[in-house]
Amino acid sequence: MRRSGRIIVRGIVQGVGFRPFVYASAHEYGIAGYVKNLGSEVEIYAKGDKFEDFLASVSTGPPIAHIDYVSITPWEGPYPEDFLILPSSAGTMSGMIPPDIATCDTCLADIGLQGGRYDSYWATSCVNCGPRYSIINELPYDRERTSMILFPMCADCFNEYTDPSCRRHHAQTIACEQCGPRLVLFDRDGNAVDCDDVIKETACLLDSGALLALRGIGGFHIACIEERAGELKKRLGRSEQPFAVMVRNFDCISEITNVSASERLLLESASRPIVVLEKKDRMAHNDISNLHTIGCMLPYTGLHHLLFSHLSHPLLVMTSANMPGYPMITDIERAMASLNQNVDFFLSHDRRIVNRCDDSVIRDGFIIRLSRGMAPKRMRLSLGEKTILGVGPELNSNITIYKDNFATTSPHVGNVRNPGTFAYLKETVSTLSRLLGAEEYDLIAHDAHPQFLSTRYARELAEDGGVTLVPVQHHRAHIAAATQDPCIGITIDGVGYGDDGTIWGGEIFAGKIPDYERVGHLEVVPMAGGDLATTYPERILYGILPEPDIEELLLSRGWNDLELDILKAQLDKSLNVALTSSTGRVLDSVSALLGICSEKTYDGEPAMKLESAAIGGRASEWDLSFFRDSSSEVLSTRGLMKRALREYKATQPGNLKKFSDIAASFQYNLARGIAGLAIHAARDCDISLVVLSGGVAYNRMIRETIIDQIHHAGLDLHINAEYPLGDGCISFGQCRYAAEISKSP
Repeated sequence: MRRSGRIIVRGIVQGVGFRPFVYASAHEYGIAGYVKNLGSEVEIYAKGDKFEDFLASVSTGPPIAHIDYVSITPWEGPYPEDFLILPSSAGTMSGMIPPDIATCDTCLADIGLQGGRYDSYWATSCVNCGPRYSIINELPYDRERTSMILFPMCADCFNEYTDPSCRRHHAQTIACEQCGPRLVLFDRDGNAVDCDDVIKETACLLDSGALLALRGIGGFHIACIEERAGELKKRLGRSEQPFAVMVRNFDCISEITNVSASERLLLESASRPIVVLEKKDRMAHNDISNLHTIGCMLPYTGLHHLLFSHLSHPLLVMTSANMPGYPMITDIERAMASLNQNVDFFLSHDRRIVNRCDDSVIRDGFIIRLSRGMAPKRMRLSLGEKTILGVGPELNSNITIYKDNFATTSPHVGNVRNPGTFAYLKETVSTLSRLLGAEEYDLIAHDAHPQFLSTRYARELAEDGGVTLVPVQHHRAHIAAATQDPCIGITIDGVGYGDDGTIWGGEIFAGKIPDYERVGHLEVVPMAGGDLATTYPERILYGILPEPDIEELLLSRGWNDLELDILKAQLDKSLNVALTSSTGRVLDSVSALLGICSEKTYDGEPAMKLESAAIGGRASEWDLSFFRDSSSEVLSTRGLMKRALREYKATQPGNLKKFSDIAASFQYNLARGIAGLAIHAARDCDISLVVLSGGVAYNRMIRETIIDQIHHAGLDLHINAEYPLGDGCISFGQCRYAAEISKSP
């Protein structure tokens, strides 16, 4: 039996209290030796009669650690008489820092203990909670390599930091009112507000109807009470976009939404995501969300909990202070410059946000946005020995780095069309590369669209480093992210550059990475005006059905003869007309037909409003029409649209129930048709596994209809719950795809 040895622990072992955990275990089992951070790993030298018990303990680790690998090699000494925590040193970069973690219950109890050291201190944390990724500059994870370096510990904090019996033993974020980050309340002109209790004053301002910018862990939010949601939308110019809310406690959430036990676990988890829930009353909280759903989250920092302790309202609108698709605002100077016309006050702190992080979002257990509390996300998989960078798509972007049998995906980056977000993409690549020790890449994977800024950036990196570039078609990356096995892949989303130069988005593939053959798709239809048609879906509607009935409909809704003539000419002469098989665009056109949404003001609006309009509707089975186009089977969406038009014409104006029936029927039959394409392909190709991905799969009726149809056909269906169904999975899929391409002869 071993009595000594050198132990190396790899994984997420930095920023999780691993060294104090090892120290406590050593004292429990009578072990002499020492522990230190070695790069992103933990190195332990240990000796004692209960070495094996000690080894079992450190191989499990503290609660928020994630251990990938433990190695033991002989080491005879010398050993100290006691067990020590030694200063960190450089070493192998095989692990990763954990995501930011919600304030734990024990720290919340400390904050609420009157007269205690942490009484009402907003930045209280310990080894088990608090900011991590958002404050780290470099690894190994020590205070001097985080933004906490600007806050030297007071004597009391230092005593706890060095006390092996204390929960804050070697807690790098330890701080208190005497030595830690401080809050300041500013008016919109940048003047500090003189008050005895900053948080209490902030709560009073919110209760009175003020709009405030709050600096949190990963960036600024804008907050207000529900009664002021309309004013906030007006100031931000987001009249239709739904807001998320932060709710005092779970009981308050259960009063307004239908929330399941599994959703409660998510809401109360250490990651504290926004969870999109169904309202109990479809029309309730309409100023916050005019959909049938509302995004809810629970307080996740000491600041949030303290605000609610003084607040009389049960919930706060809590929306990111940045424009949609742009990176989070992190510093007070920029916040004041950008938001002084939108908010009345600013509550800020002086701890620098090194790495910004938006809130994560989940619906029905599927990730919509992978960010705070959930990213960086580290996945063990074997893709070979090459180091790979996936730079992601253009919208809802993030990046993934594969190195040494692990893929690490960054938090949400945003819309890379925006110069600010493009700069943030580059910054994220630099940050993650540094933390992972990925100094050089063997492969850089990017979207196949030649004009994406992310594609151009990949080319620049490749030219600078002499690296092999791997273009990956958007929808194939979706399927690759979900599985490495042979499958029939269904990808239903908004847009993606296709092999033939058209815009894909309703695709069926067959095969295995990297040989995915396009075997089915939705009917290709014209988008007059290209991107303009995504903003004004009536253009797509007319492109699908250029009929007198649609012309009459458009004229009745404010189009004039000249505008309609120009639209016709565009389609007749194919001037600035894009061709698309997009599922999202078809849903947009039905939304336009039913008068639900004629102008898109935020991403996904027409289709999301169509889904809400279908709630309570009765879906009828419509005839489906399939035909062949080259080597693919095609579902006729024109046929479905013609049926929808007939149903619409037969409906009395103002009959909302009938409109709900049409919306439900269209979604149901479109999903039936998509599933039919996949089932036909599965039989033709003798493949039993079907994979579903793409942003349209967040639509519950469409997703569940496809699931039911696939299972009824006796096939297996897999949906990736580890990564977003939307484009947040693309960079991960790009890495998988590039690895397989590199193995091809």
